[in-house]
Amino acid sequence: MISYEEVQKHVSADDCWVIIKGRVYDVTNFIALHPGGRQAILSHAGKEVTELFSMLHPSDALENLPPEACLGLVDPNTVPAQENVLTESDLQRRAAREIMPPAQSMMLLRDFEEWAQRVLSETAWAYYRSASDEEHTFMENQDAFRRYFFRPRVLVRDMSTGSTETTFMGIETSMPVFISPAAMAKLGHPLGEVNLTRAAGDWDIVQAISSNASCSVDEIFEASSEDQPLIFQLYLNKDRSQSETLIRKVEKLGARAIMFTVDTSWDSKRTLDSRAKAPTSADASSATVATLPVNRAISGYQDRNLTWDDIAFIRKNTKLPIIVKGIQSLEDVEMCVSHGVEGVVISNHGGRQADYAPAPIDILYEIRALRPELFEKTEIMIDGGIRCGADVVKAIALGAKAVGLGRPFLYANGTHGEEGVRRVMEILHEEITNTMRNIGANTIEQLKPEMVGPAGPWVGANRPPYIKQ
Repeated sequence: MISYEEVQKHVSADDCWVIIKGRVYDVTNFIALHPGGRQAILSHAGKEVTELFSMLHPSDALENLPPEACLGLVDPNTVPAQENVLTESDLQRRAAREIMPPAQSMMLLRDFEEWAQRVLSETAWAYYRSASDEEHTFMENQDAFRRYFFRPRVLVRDMSTGSTETTFMGIETSMPVFISPAAMAKLGHPLGEVNLTRAAGDWDIVQAISSNASCSVDEIFEASSEDQPLIFQLYLNKDRSQSETLIRKVEKLGARAIMFTVDTSWDSKRTLDSRAKAPTSADASSATVATLPVNRAISGYQDRNLTWDDIAFIRKNTKLPIIVKGIQSLEDVEMCVSHGVEGVVISNHGGRQADYAPAPIDILYEIRALRPELFEKTEIMIDGGIRCGADVVKAIALGAKAVGLGRPFLYANGTHGEEGVRRVMEILHEEITNTMRNIGANTIEQLKPEMVGPAGPWVGANRPPYIKQ
């Protein structure tokens, strides 16, 4: 066995050991390859990192190390006891959990958000909630939906029956909603993305798996039910061979499409996350090494130098449909069509990349007003800012095939686990149904552009161009 004292001697970039799950690992040769960069490892050199490792990494992450990297067991008698000192914030969060209502008492998606802020760790809340710079786009994503109102029609059909079922990307689903790829679900709950998978399977909705999921793709697919539709979201790796291997792996596992994210061409300053930072400590070899926000601790492997040619690279390595996520202009929807992709997600990364990027619902309206034929050439979806069923119905009426939500599912997972995720789906289904029936539609196919448009009287410049005079 190796003593803890011996482990503490190996704390430099040239000689770095850590303890994970009772075993000592020499990670020296992995430092340069770590997805979060070298300092994410060096700040924990010579220490016991099991809890942090499990929170930020999928269970198969250690398989990236060669067998000889495991040096042996640490002598448990030499490892100092971990002091569990509760801060005032910890005590407040614990007290809030004790009085938190059950999932079924949550009436709105915002109820989960309010309780998540009270009960999640500072790191989890900051990572989930954070947006770029002054958060104008984050706020605009939600505010923009409030500028579109319905034009309900009455006495048009029998509303006693109906359905929210639909199909997008060739996938039958119970409602036009999917779980957007959102990373690090274990920050909120120990089971992480598995909770999302199980709930999505029961509700028959699509889950998009993040490349940065805190559960491995194997764990997520194992948690899925038979024939459950899962889409894999892809960040291209600087080492393209790694991406080739991953694409082929998820196709073999049964993914139904590849969702290629293209809106992260540069690191953004996610303000809350940057202030909270990942739970790291000073590098033993250099007191000047900065701690990392969670988003930077997990994204160092991503290739920022993407071009339209990368669609051909993905196509070469898979027979699956390709969805391009992160489109923020009508012109780039046209480019996606010209490159033959099967789907597009209009998205600004939840307001986490370019501040002052436009709200997805506004780009969707622009397409409907100016280039409606694009809806026939590729399947257009949106995510960003959706916080209720009415938001979903607005997007579908304007032409979106489906609508993605990320934060609401993460908040509910963090407050109530799988039960919370199920409750979010239940609330959305109820609100979508109520909204559809009250504006004159009892099926998704009956939702039409003329049912929604800008707030205010539809006269003059405010009249939607798709409405006949």
